[in-house]
Amino acid sequence: MDKIASFTIDHLRLEPGIYVSRKDRAGAEIITTFDLRMTAPNREPVMNTAEMHTIEHLGATFLRNHPTWKDRILYFGPMGCRTGFYLLLAGDLTSAEIAPLITEMFTFIAGYEGDIPGAAPEECGNWLDQNLPMARWLAARYLKNTLEGIDQAHLVYPE
Repeated sequence: MDKIASFTIDHLRLEPGIYVSRKDRAGAEIITTFDLRMTAPNREPVMNTAEMHTIEHLGATFLRNHPTWKDRILYFGPMGCRTGFYLLLAGDLTSAEIAPLITEMFTFIAGYEGDIPGAAPEECGNWLDQNLPMARWLAARYLKNTLEGIDQAHLVYPE
């Protein structure tokens, strides 16, 4: 079998950032998959499922309600390796084009207070597995260490 594209990225050199993982066609539309890498793979601890679950709920709610981007959001969810998230958007886009959106989303998550959207037993299959304080901490860390002043080296996969 052919190796899938995401397995060809050198994860020993990959840093936190916003990367175009792939571009696919669905009919006439291009779908861009972004790798929102929050931790350095194999060099930093992975995120726990509770805080990732909370980031997923808050991020998906934010994105699907965004006044400019909501109609282009196809999917936002965690990576199996627990080092970040995938975001699928309709359109032929670059990491630099969505960096303001990602910064806005993680600013929202870092400052979020209140009930977690969709975190009730009738709304979620694992509603108790949430950790808002740690989700906020991780979002603030990603903002400070990666998103604020993001440069080209953190917008394009390493060669």
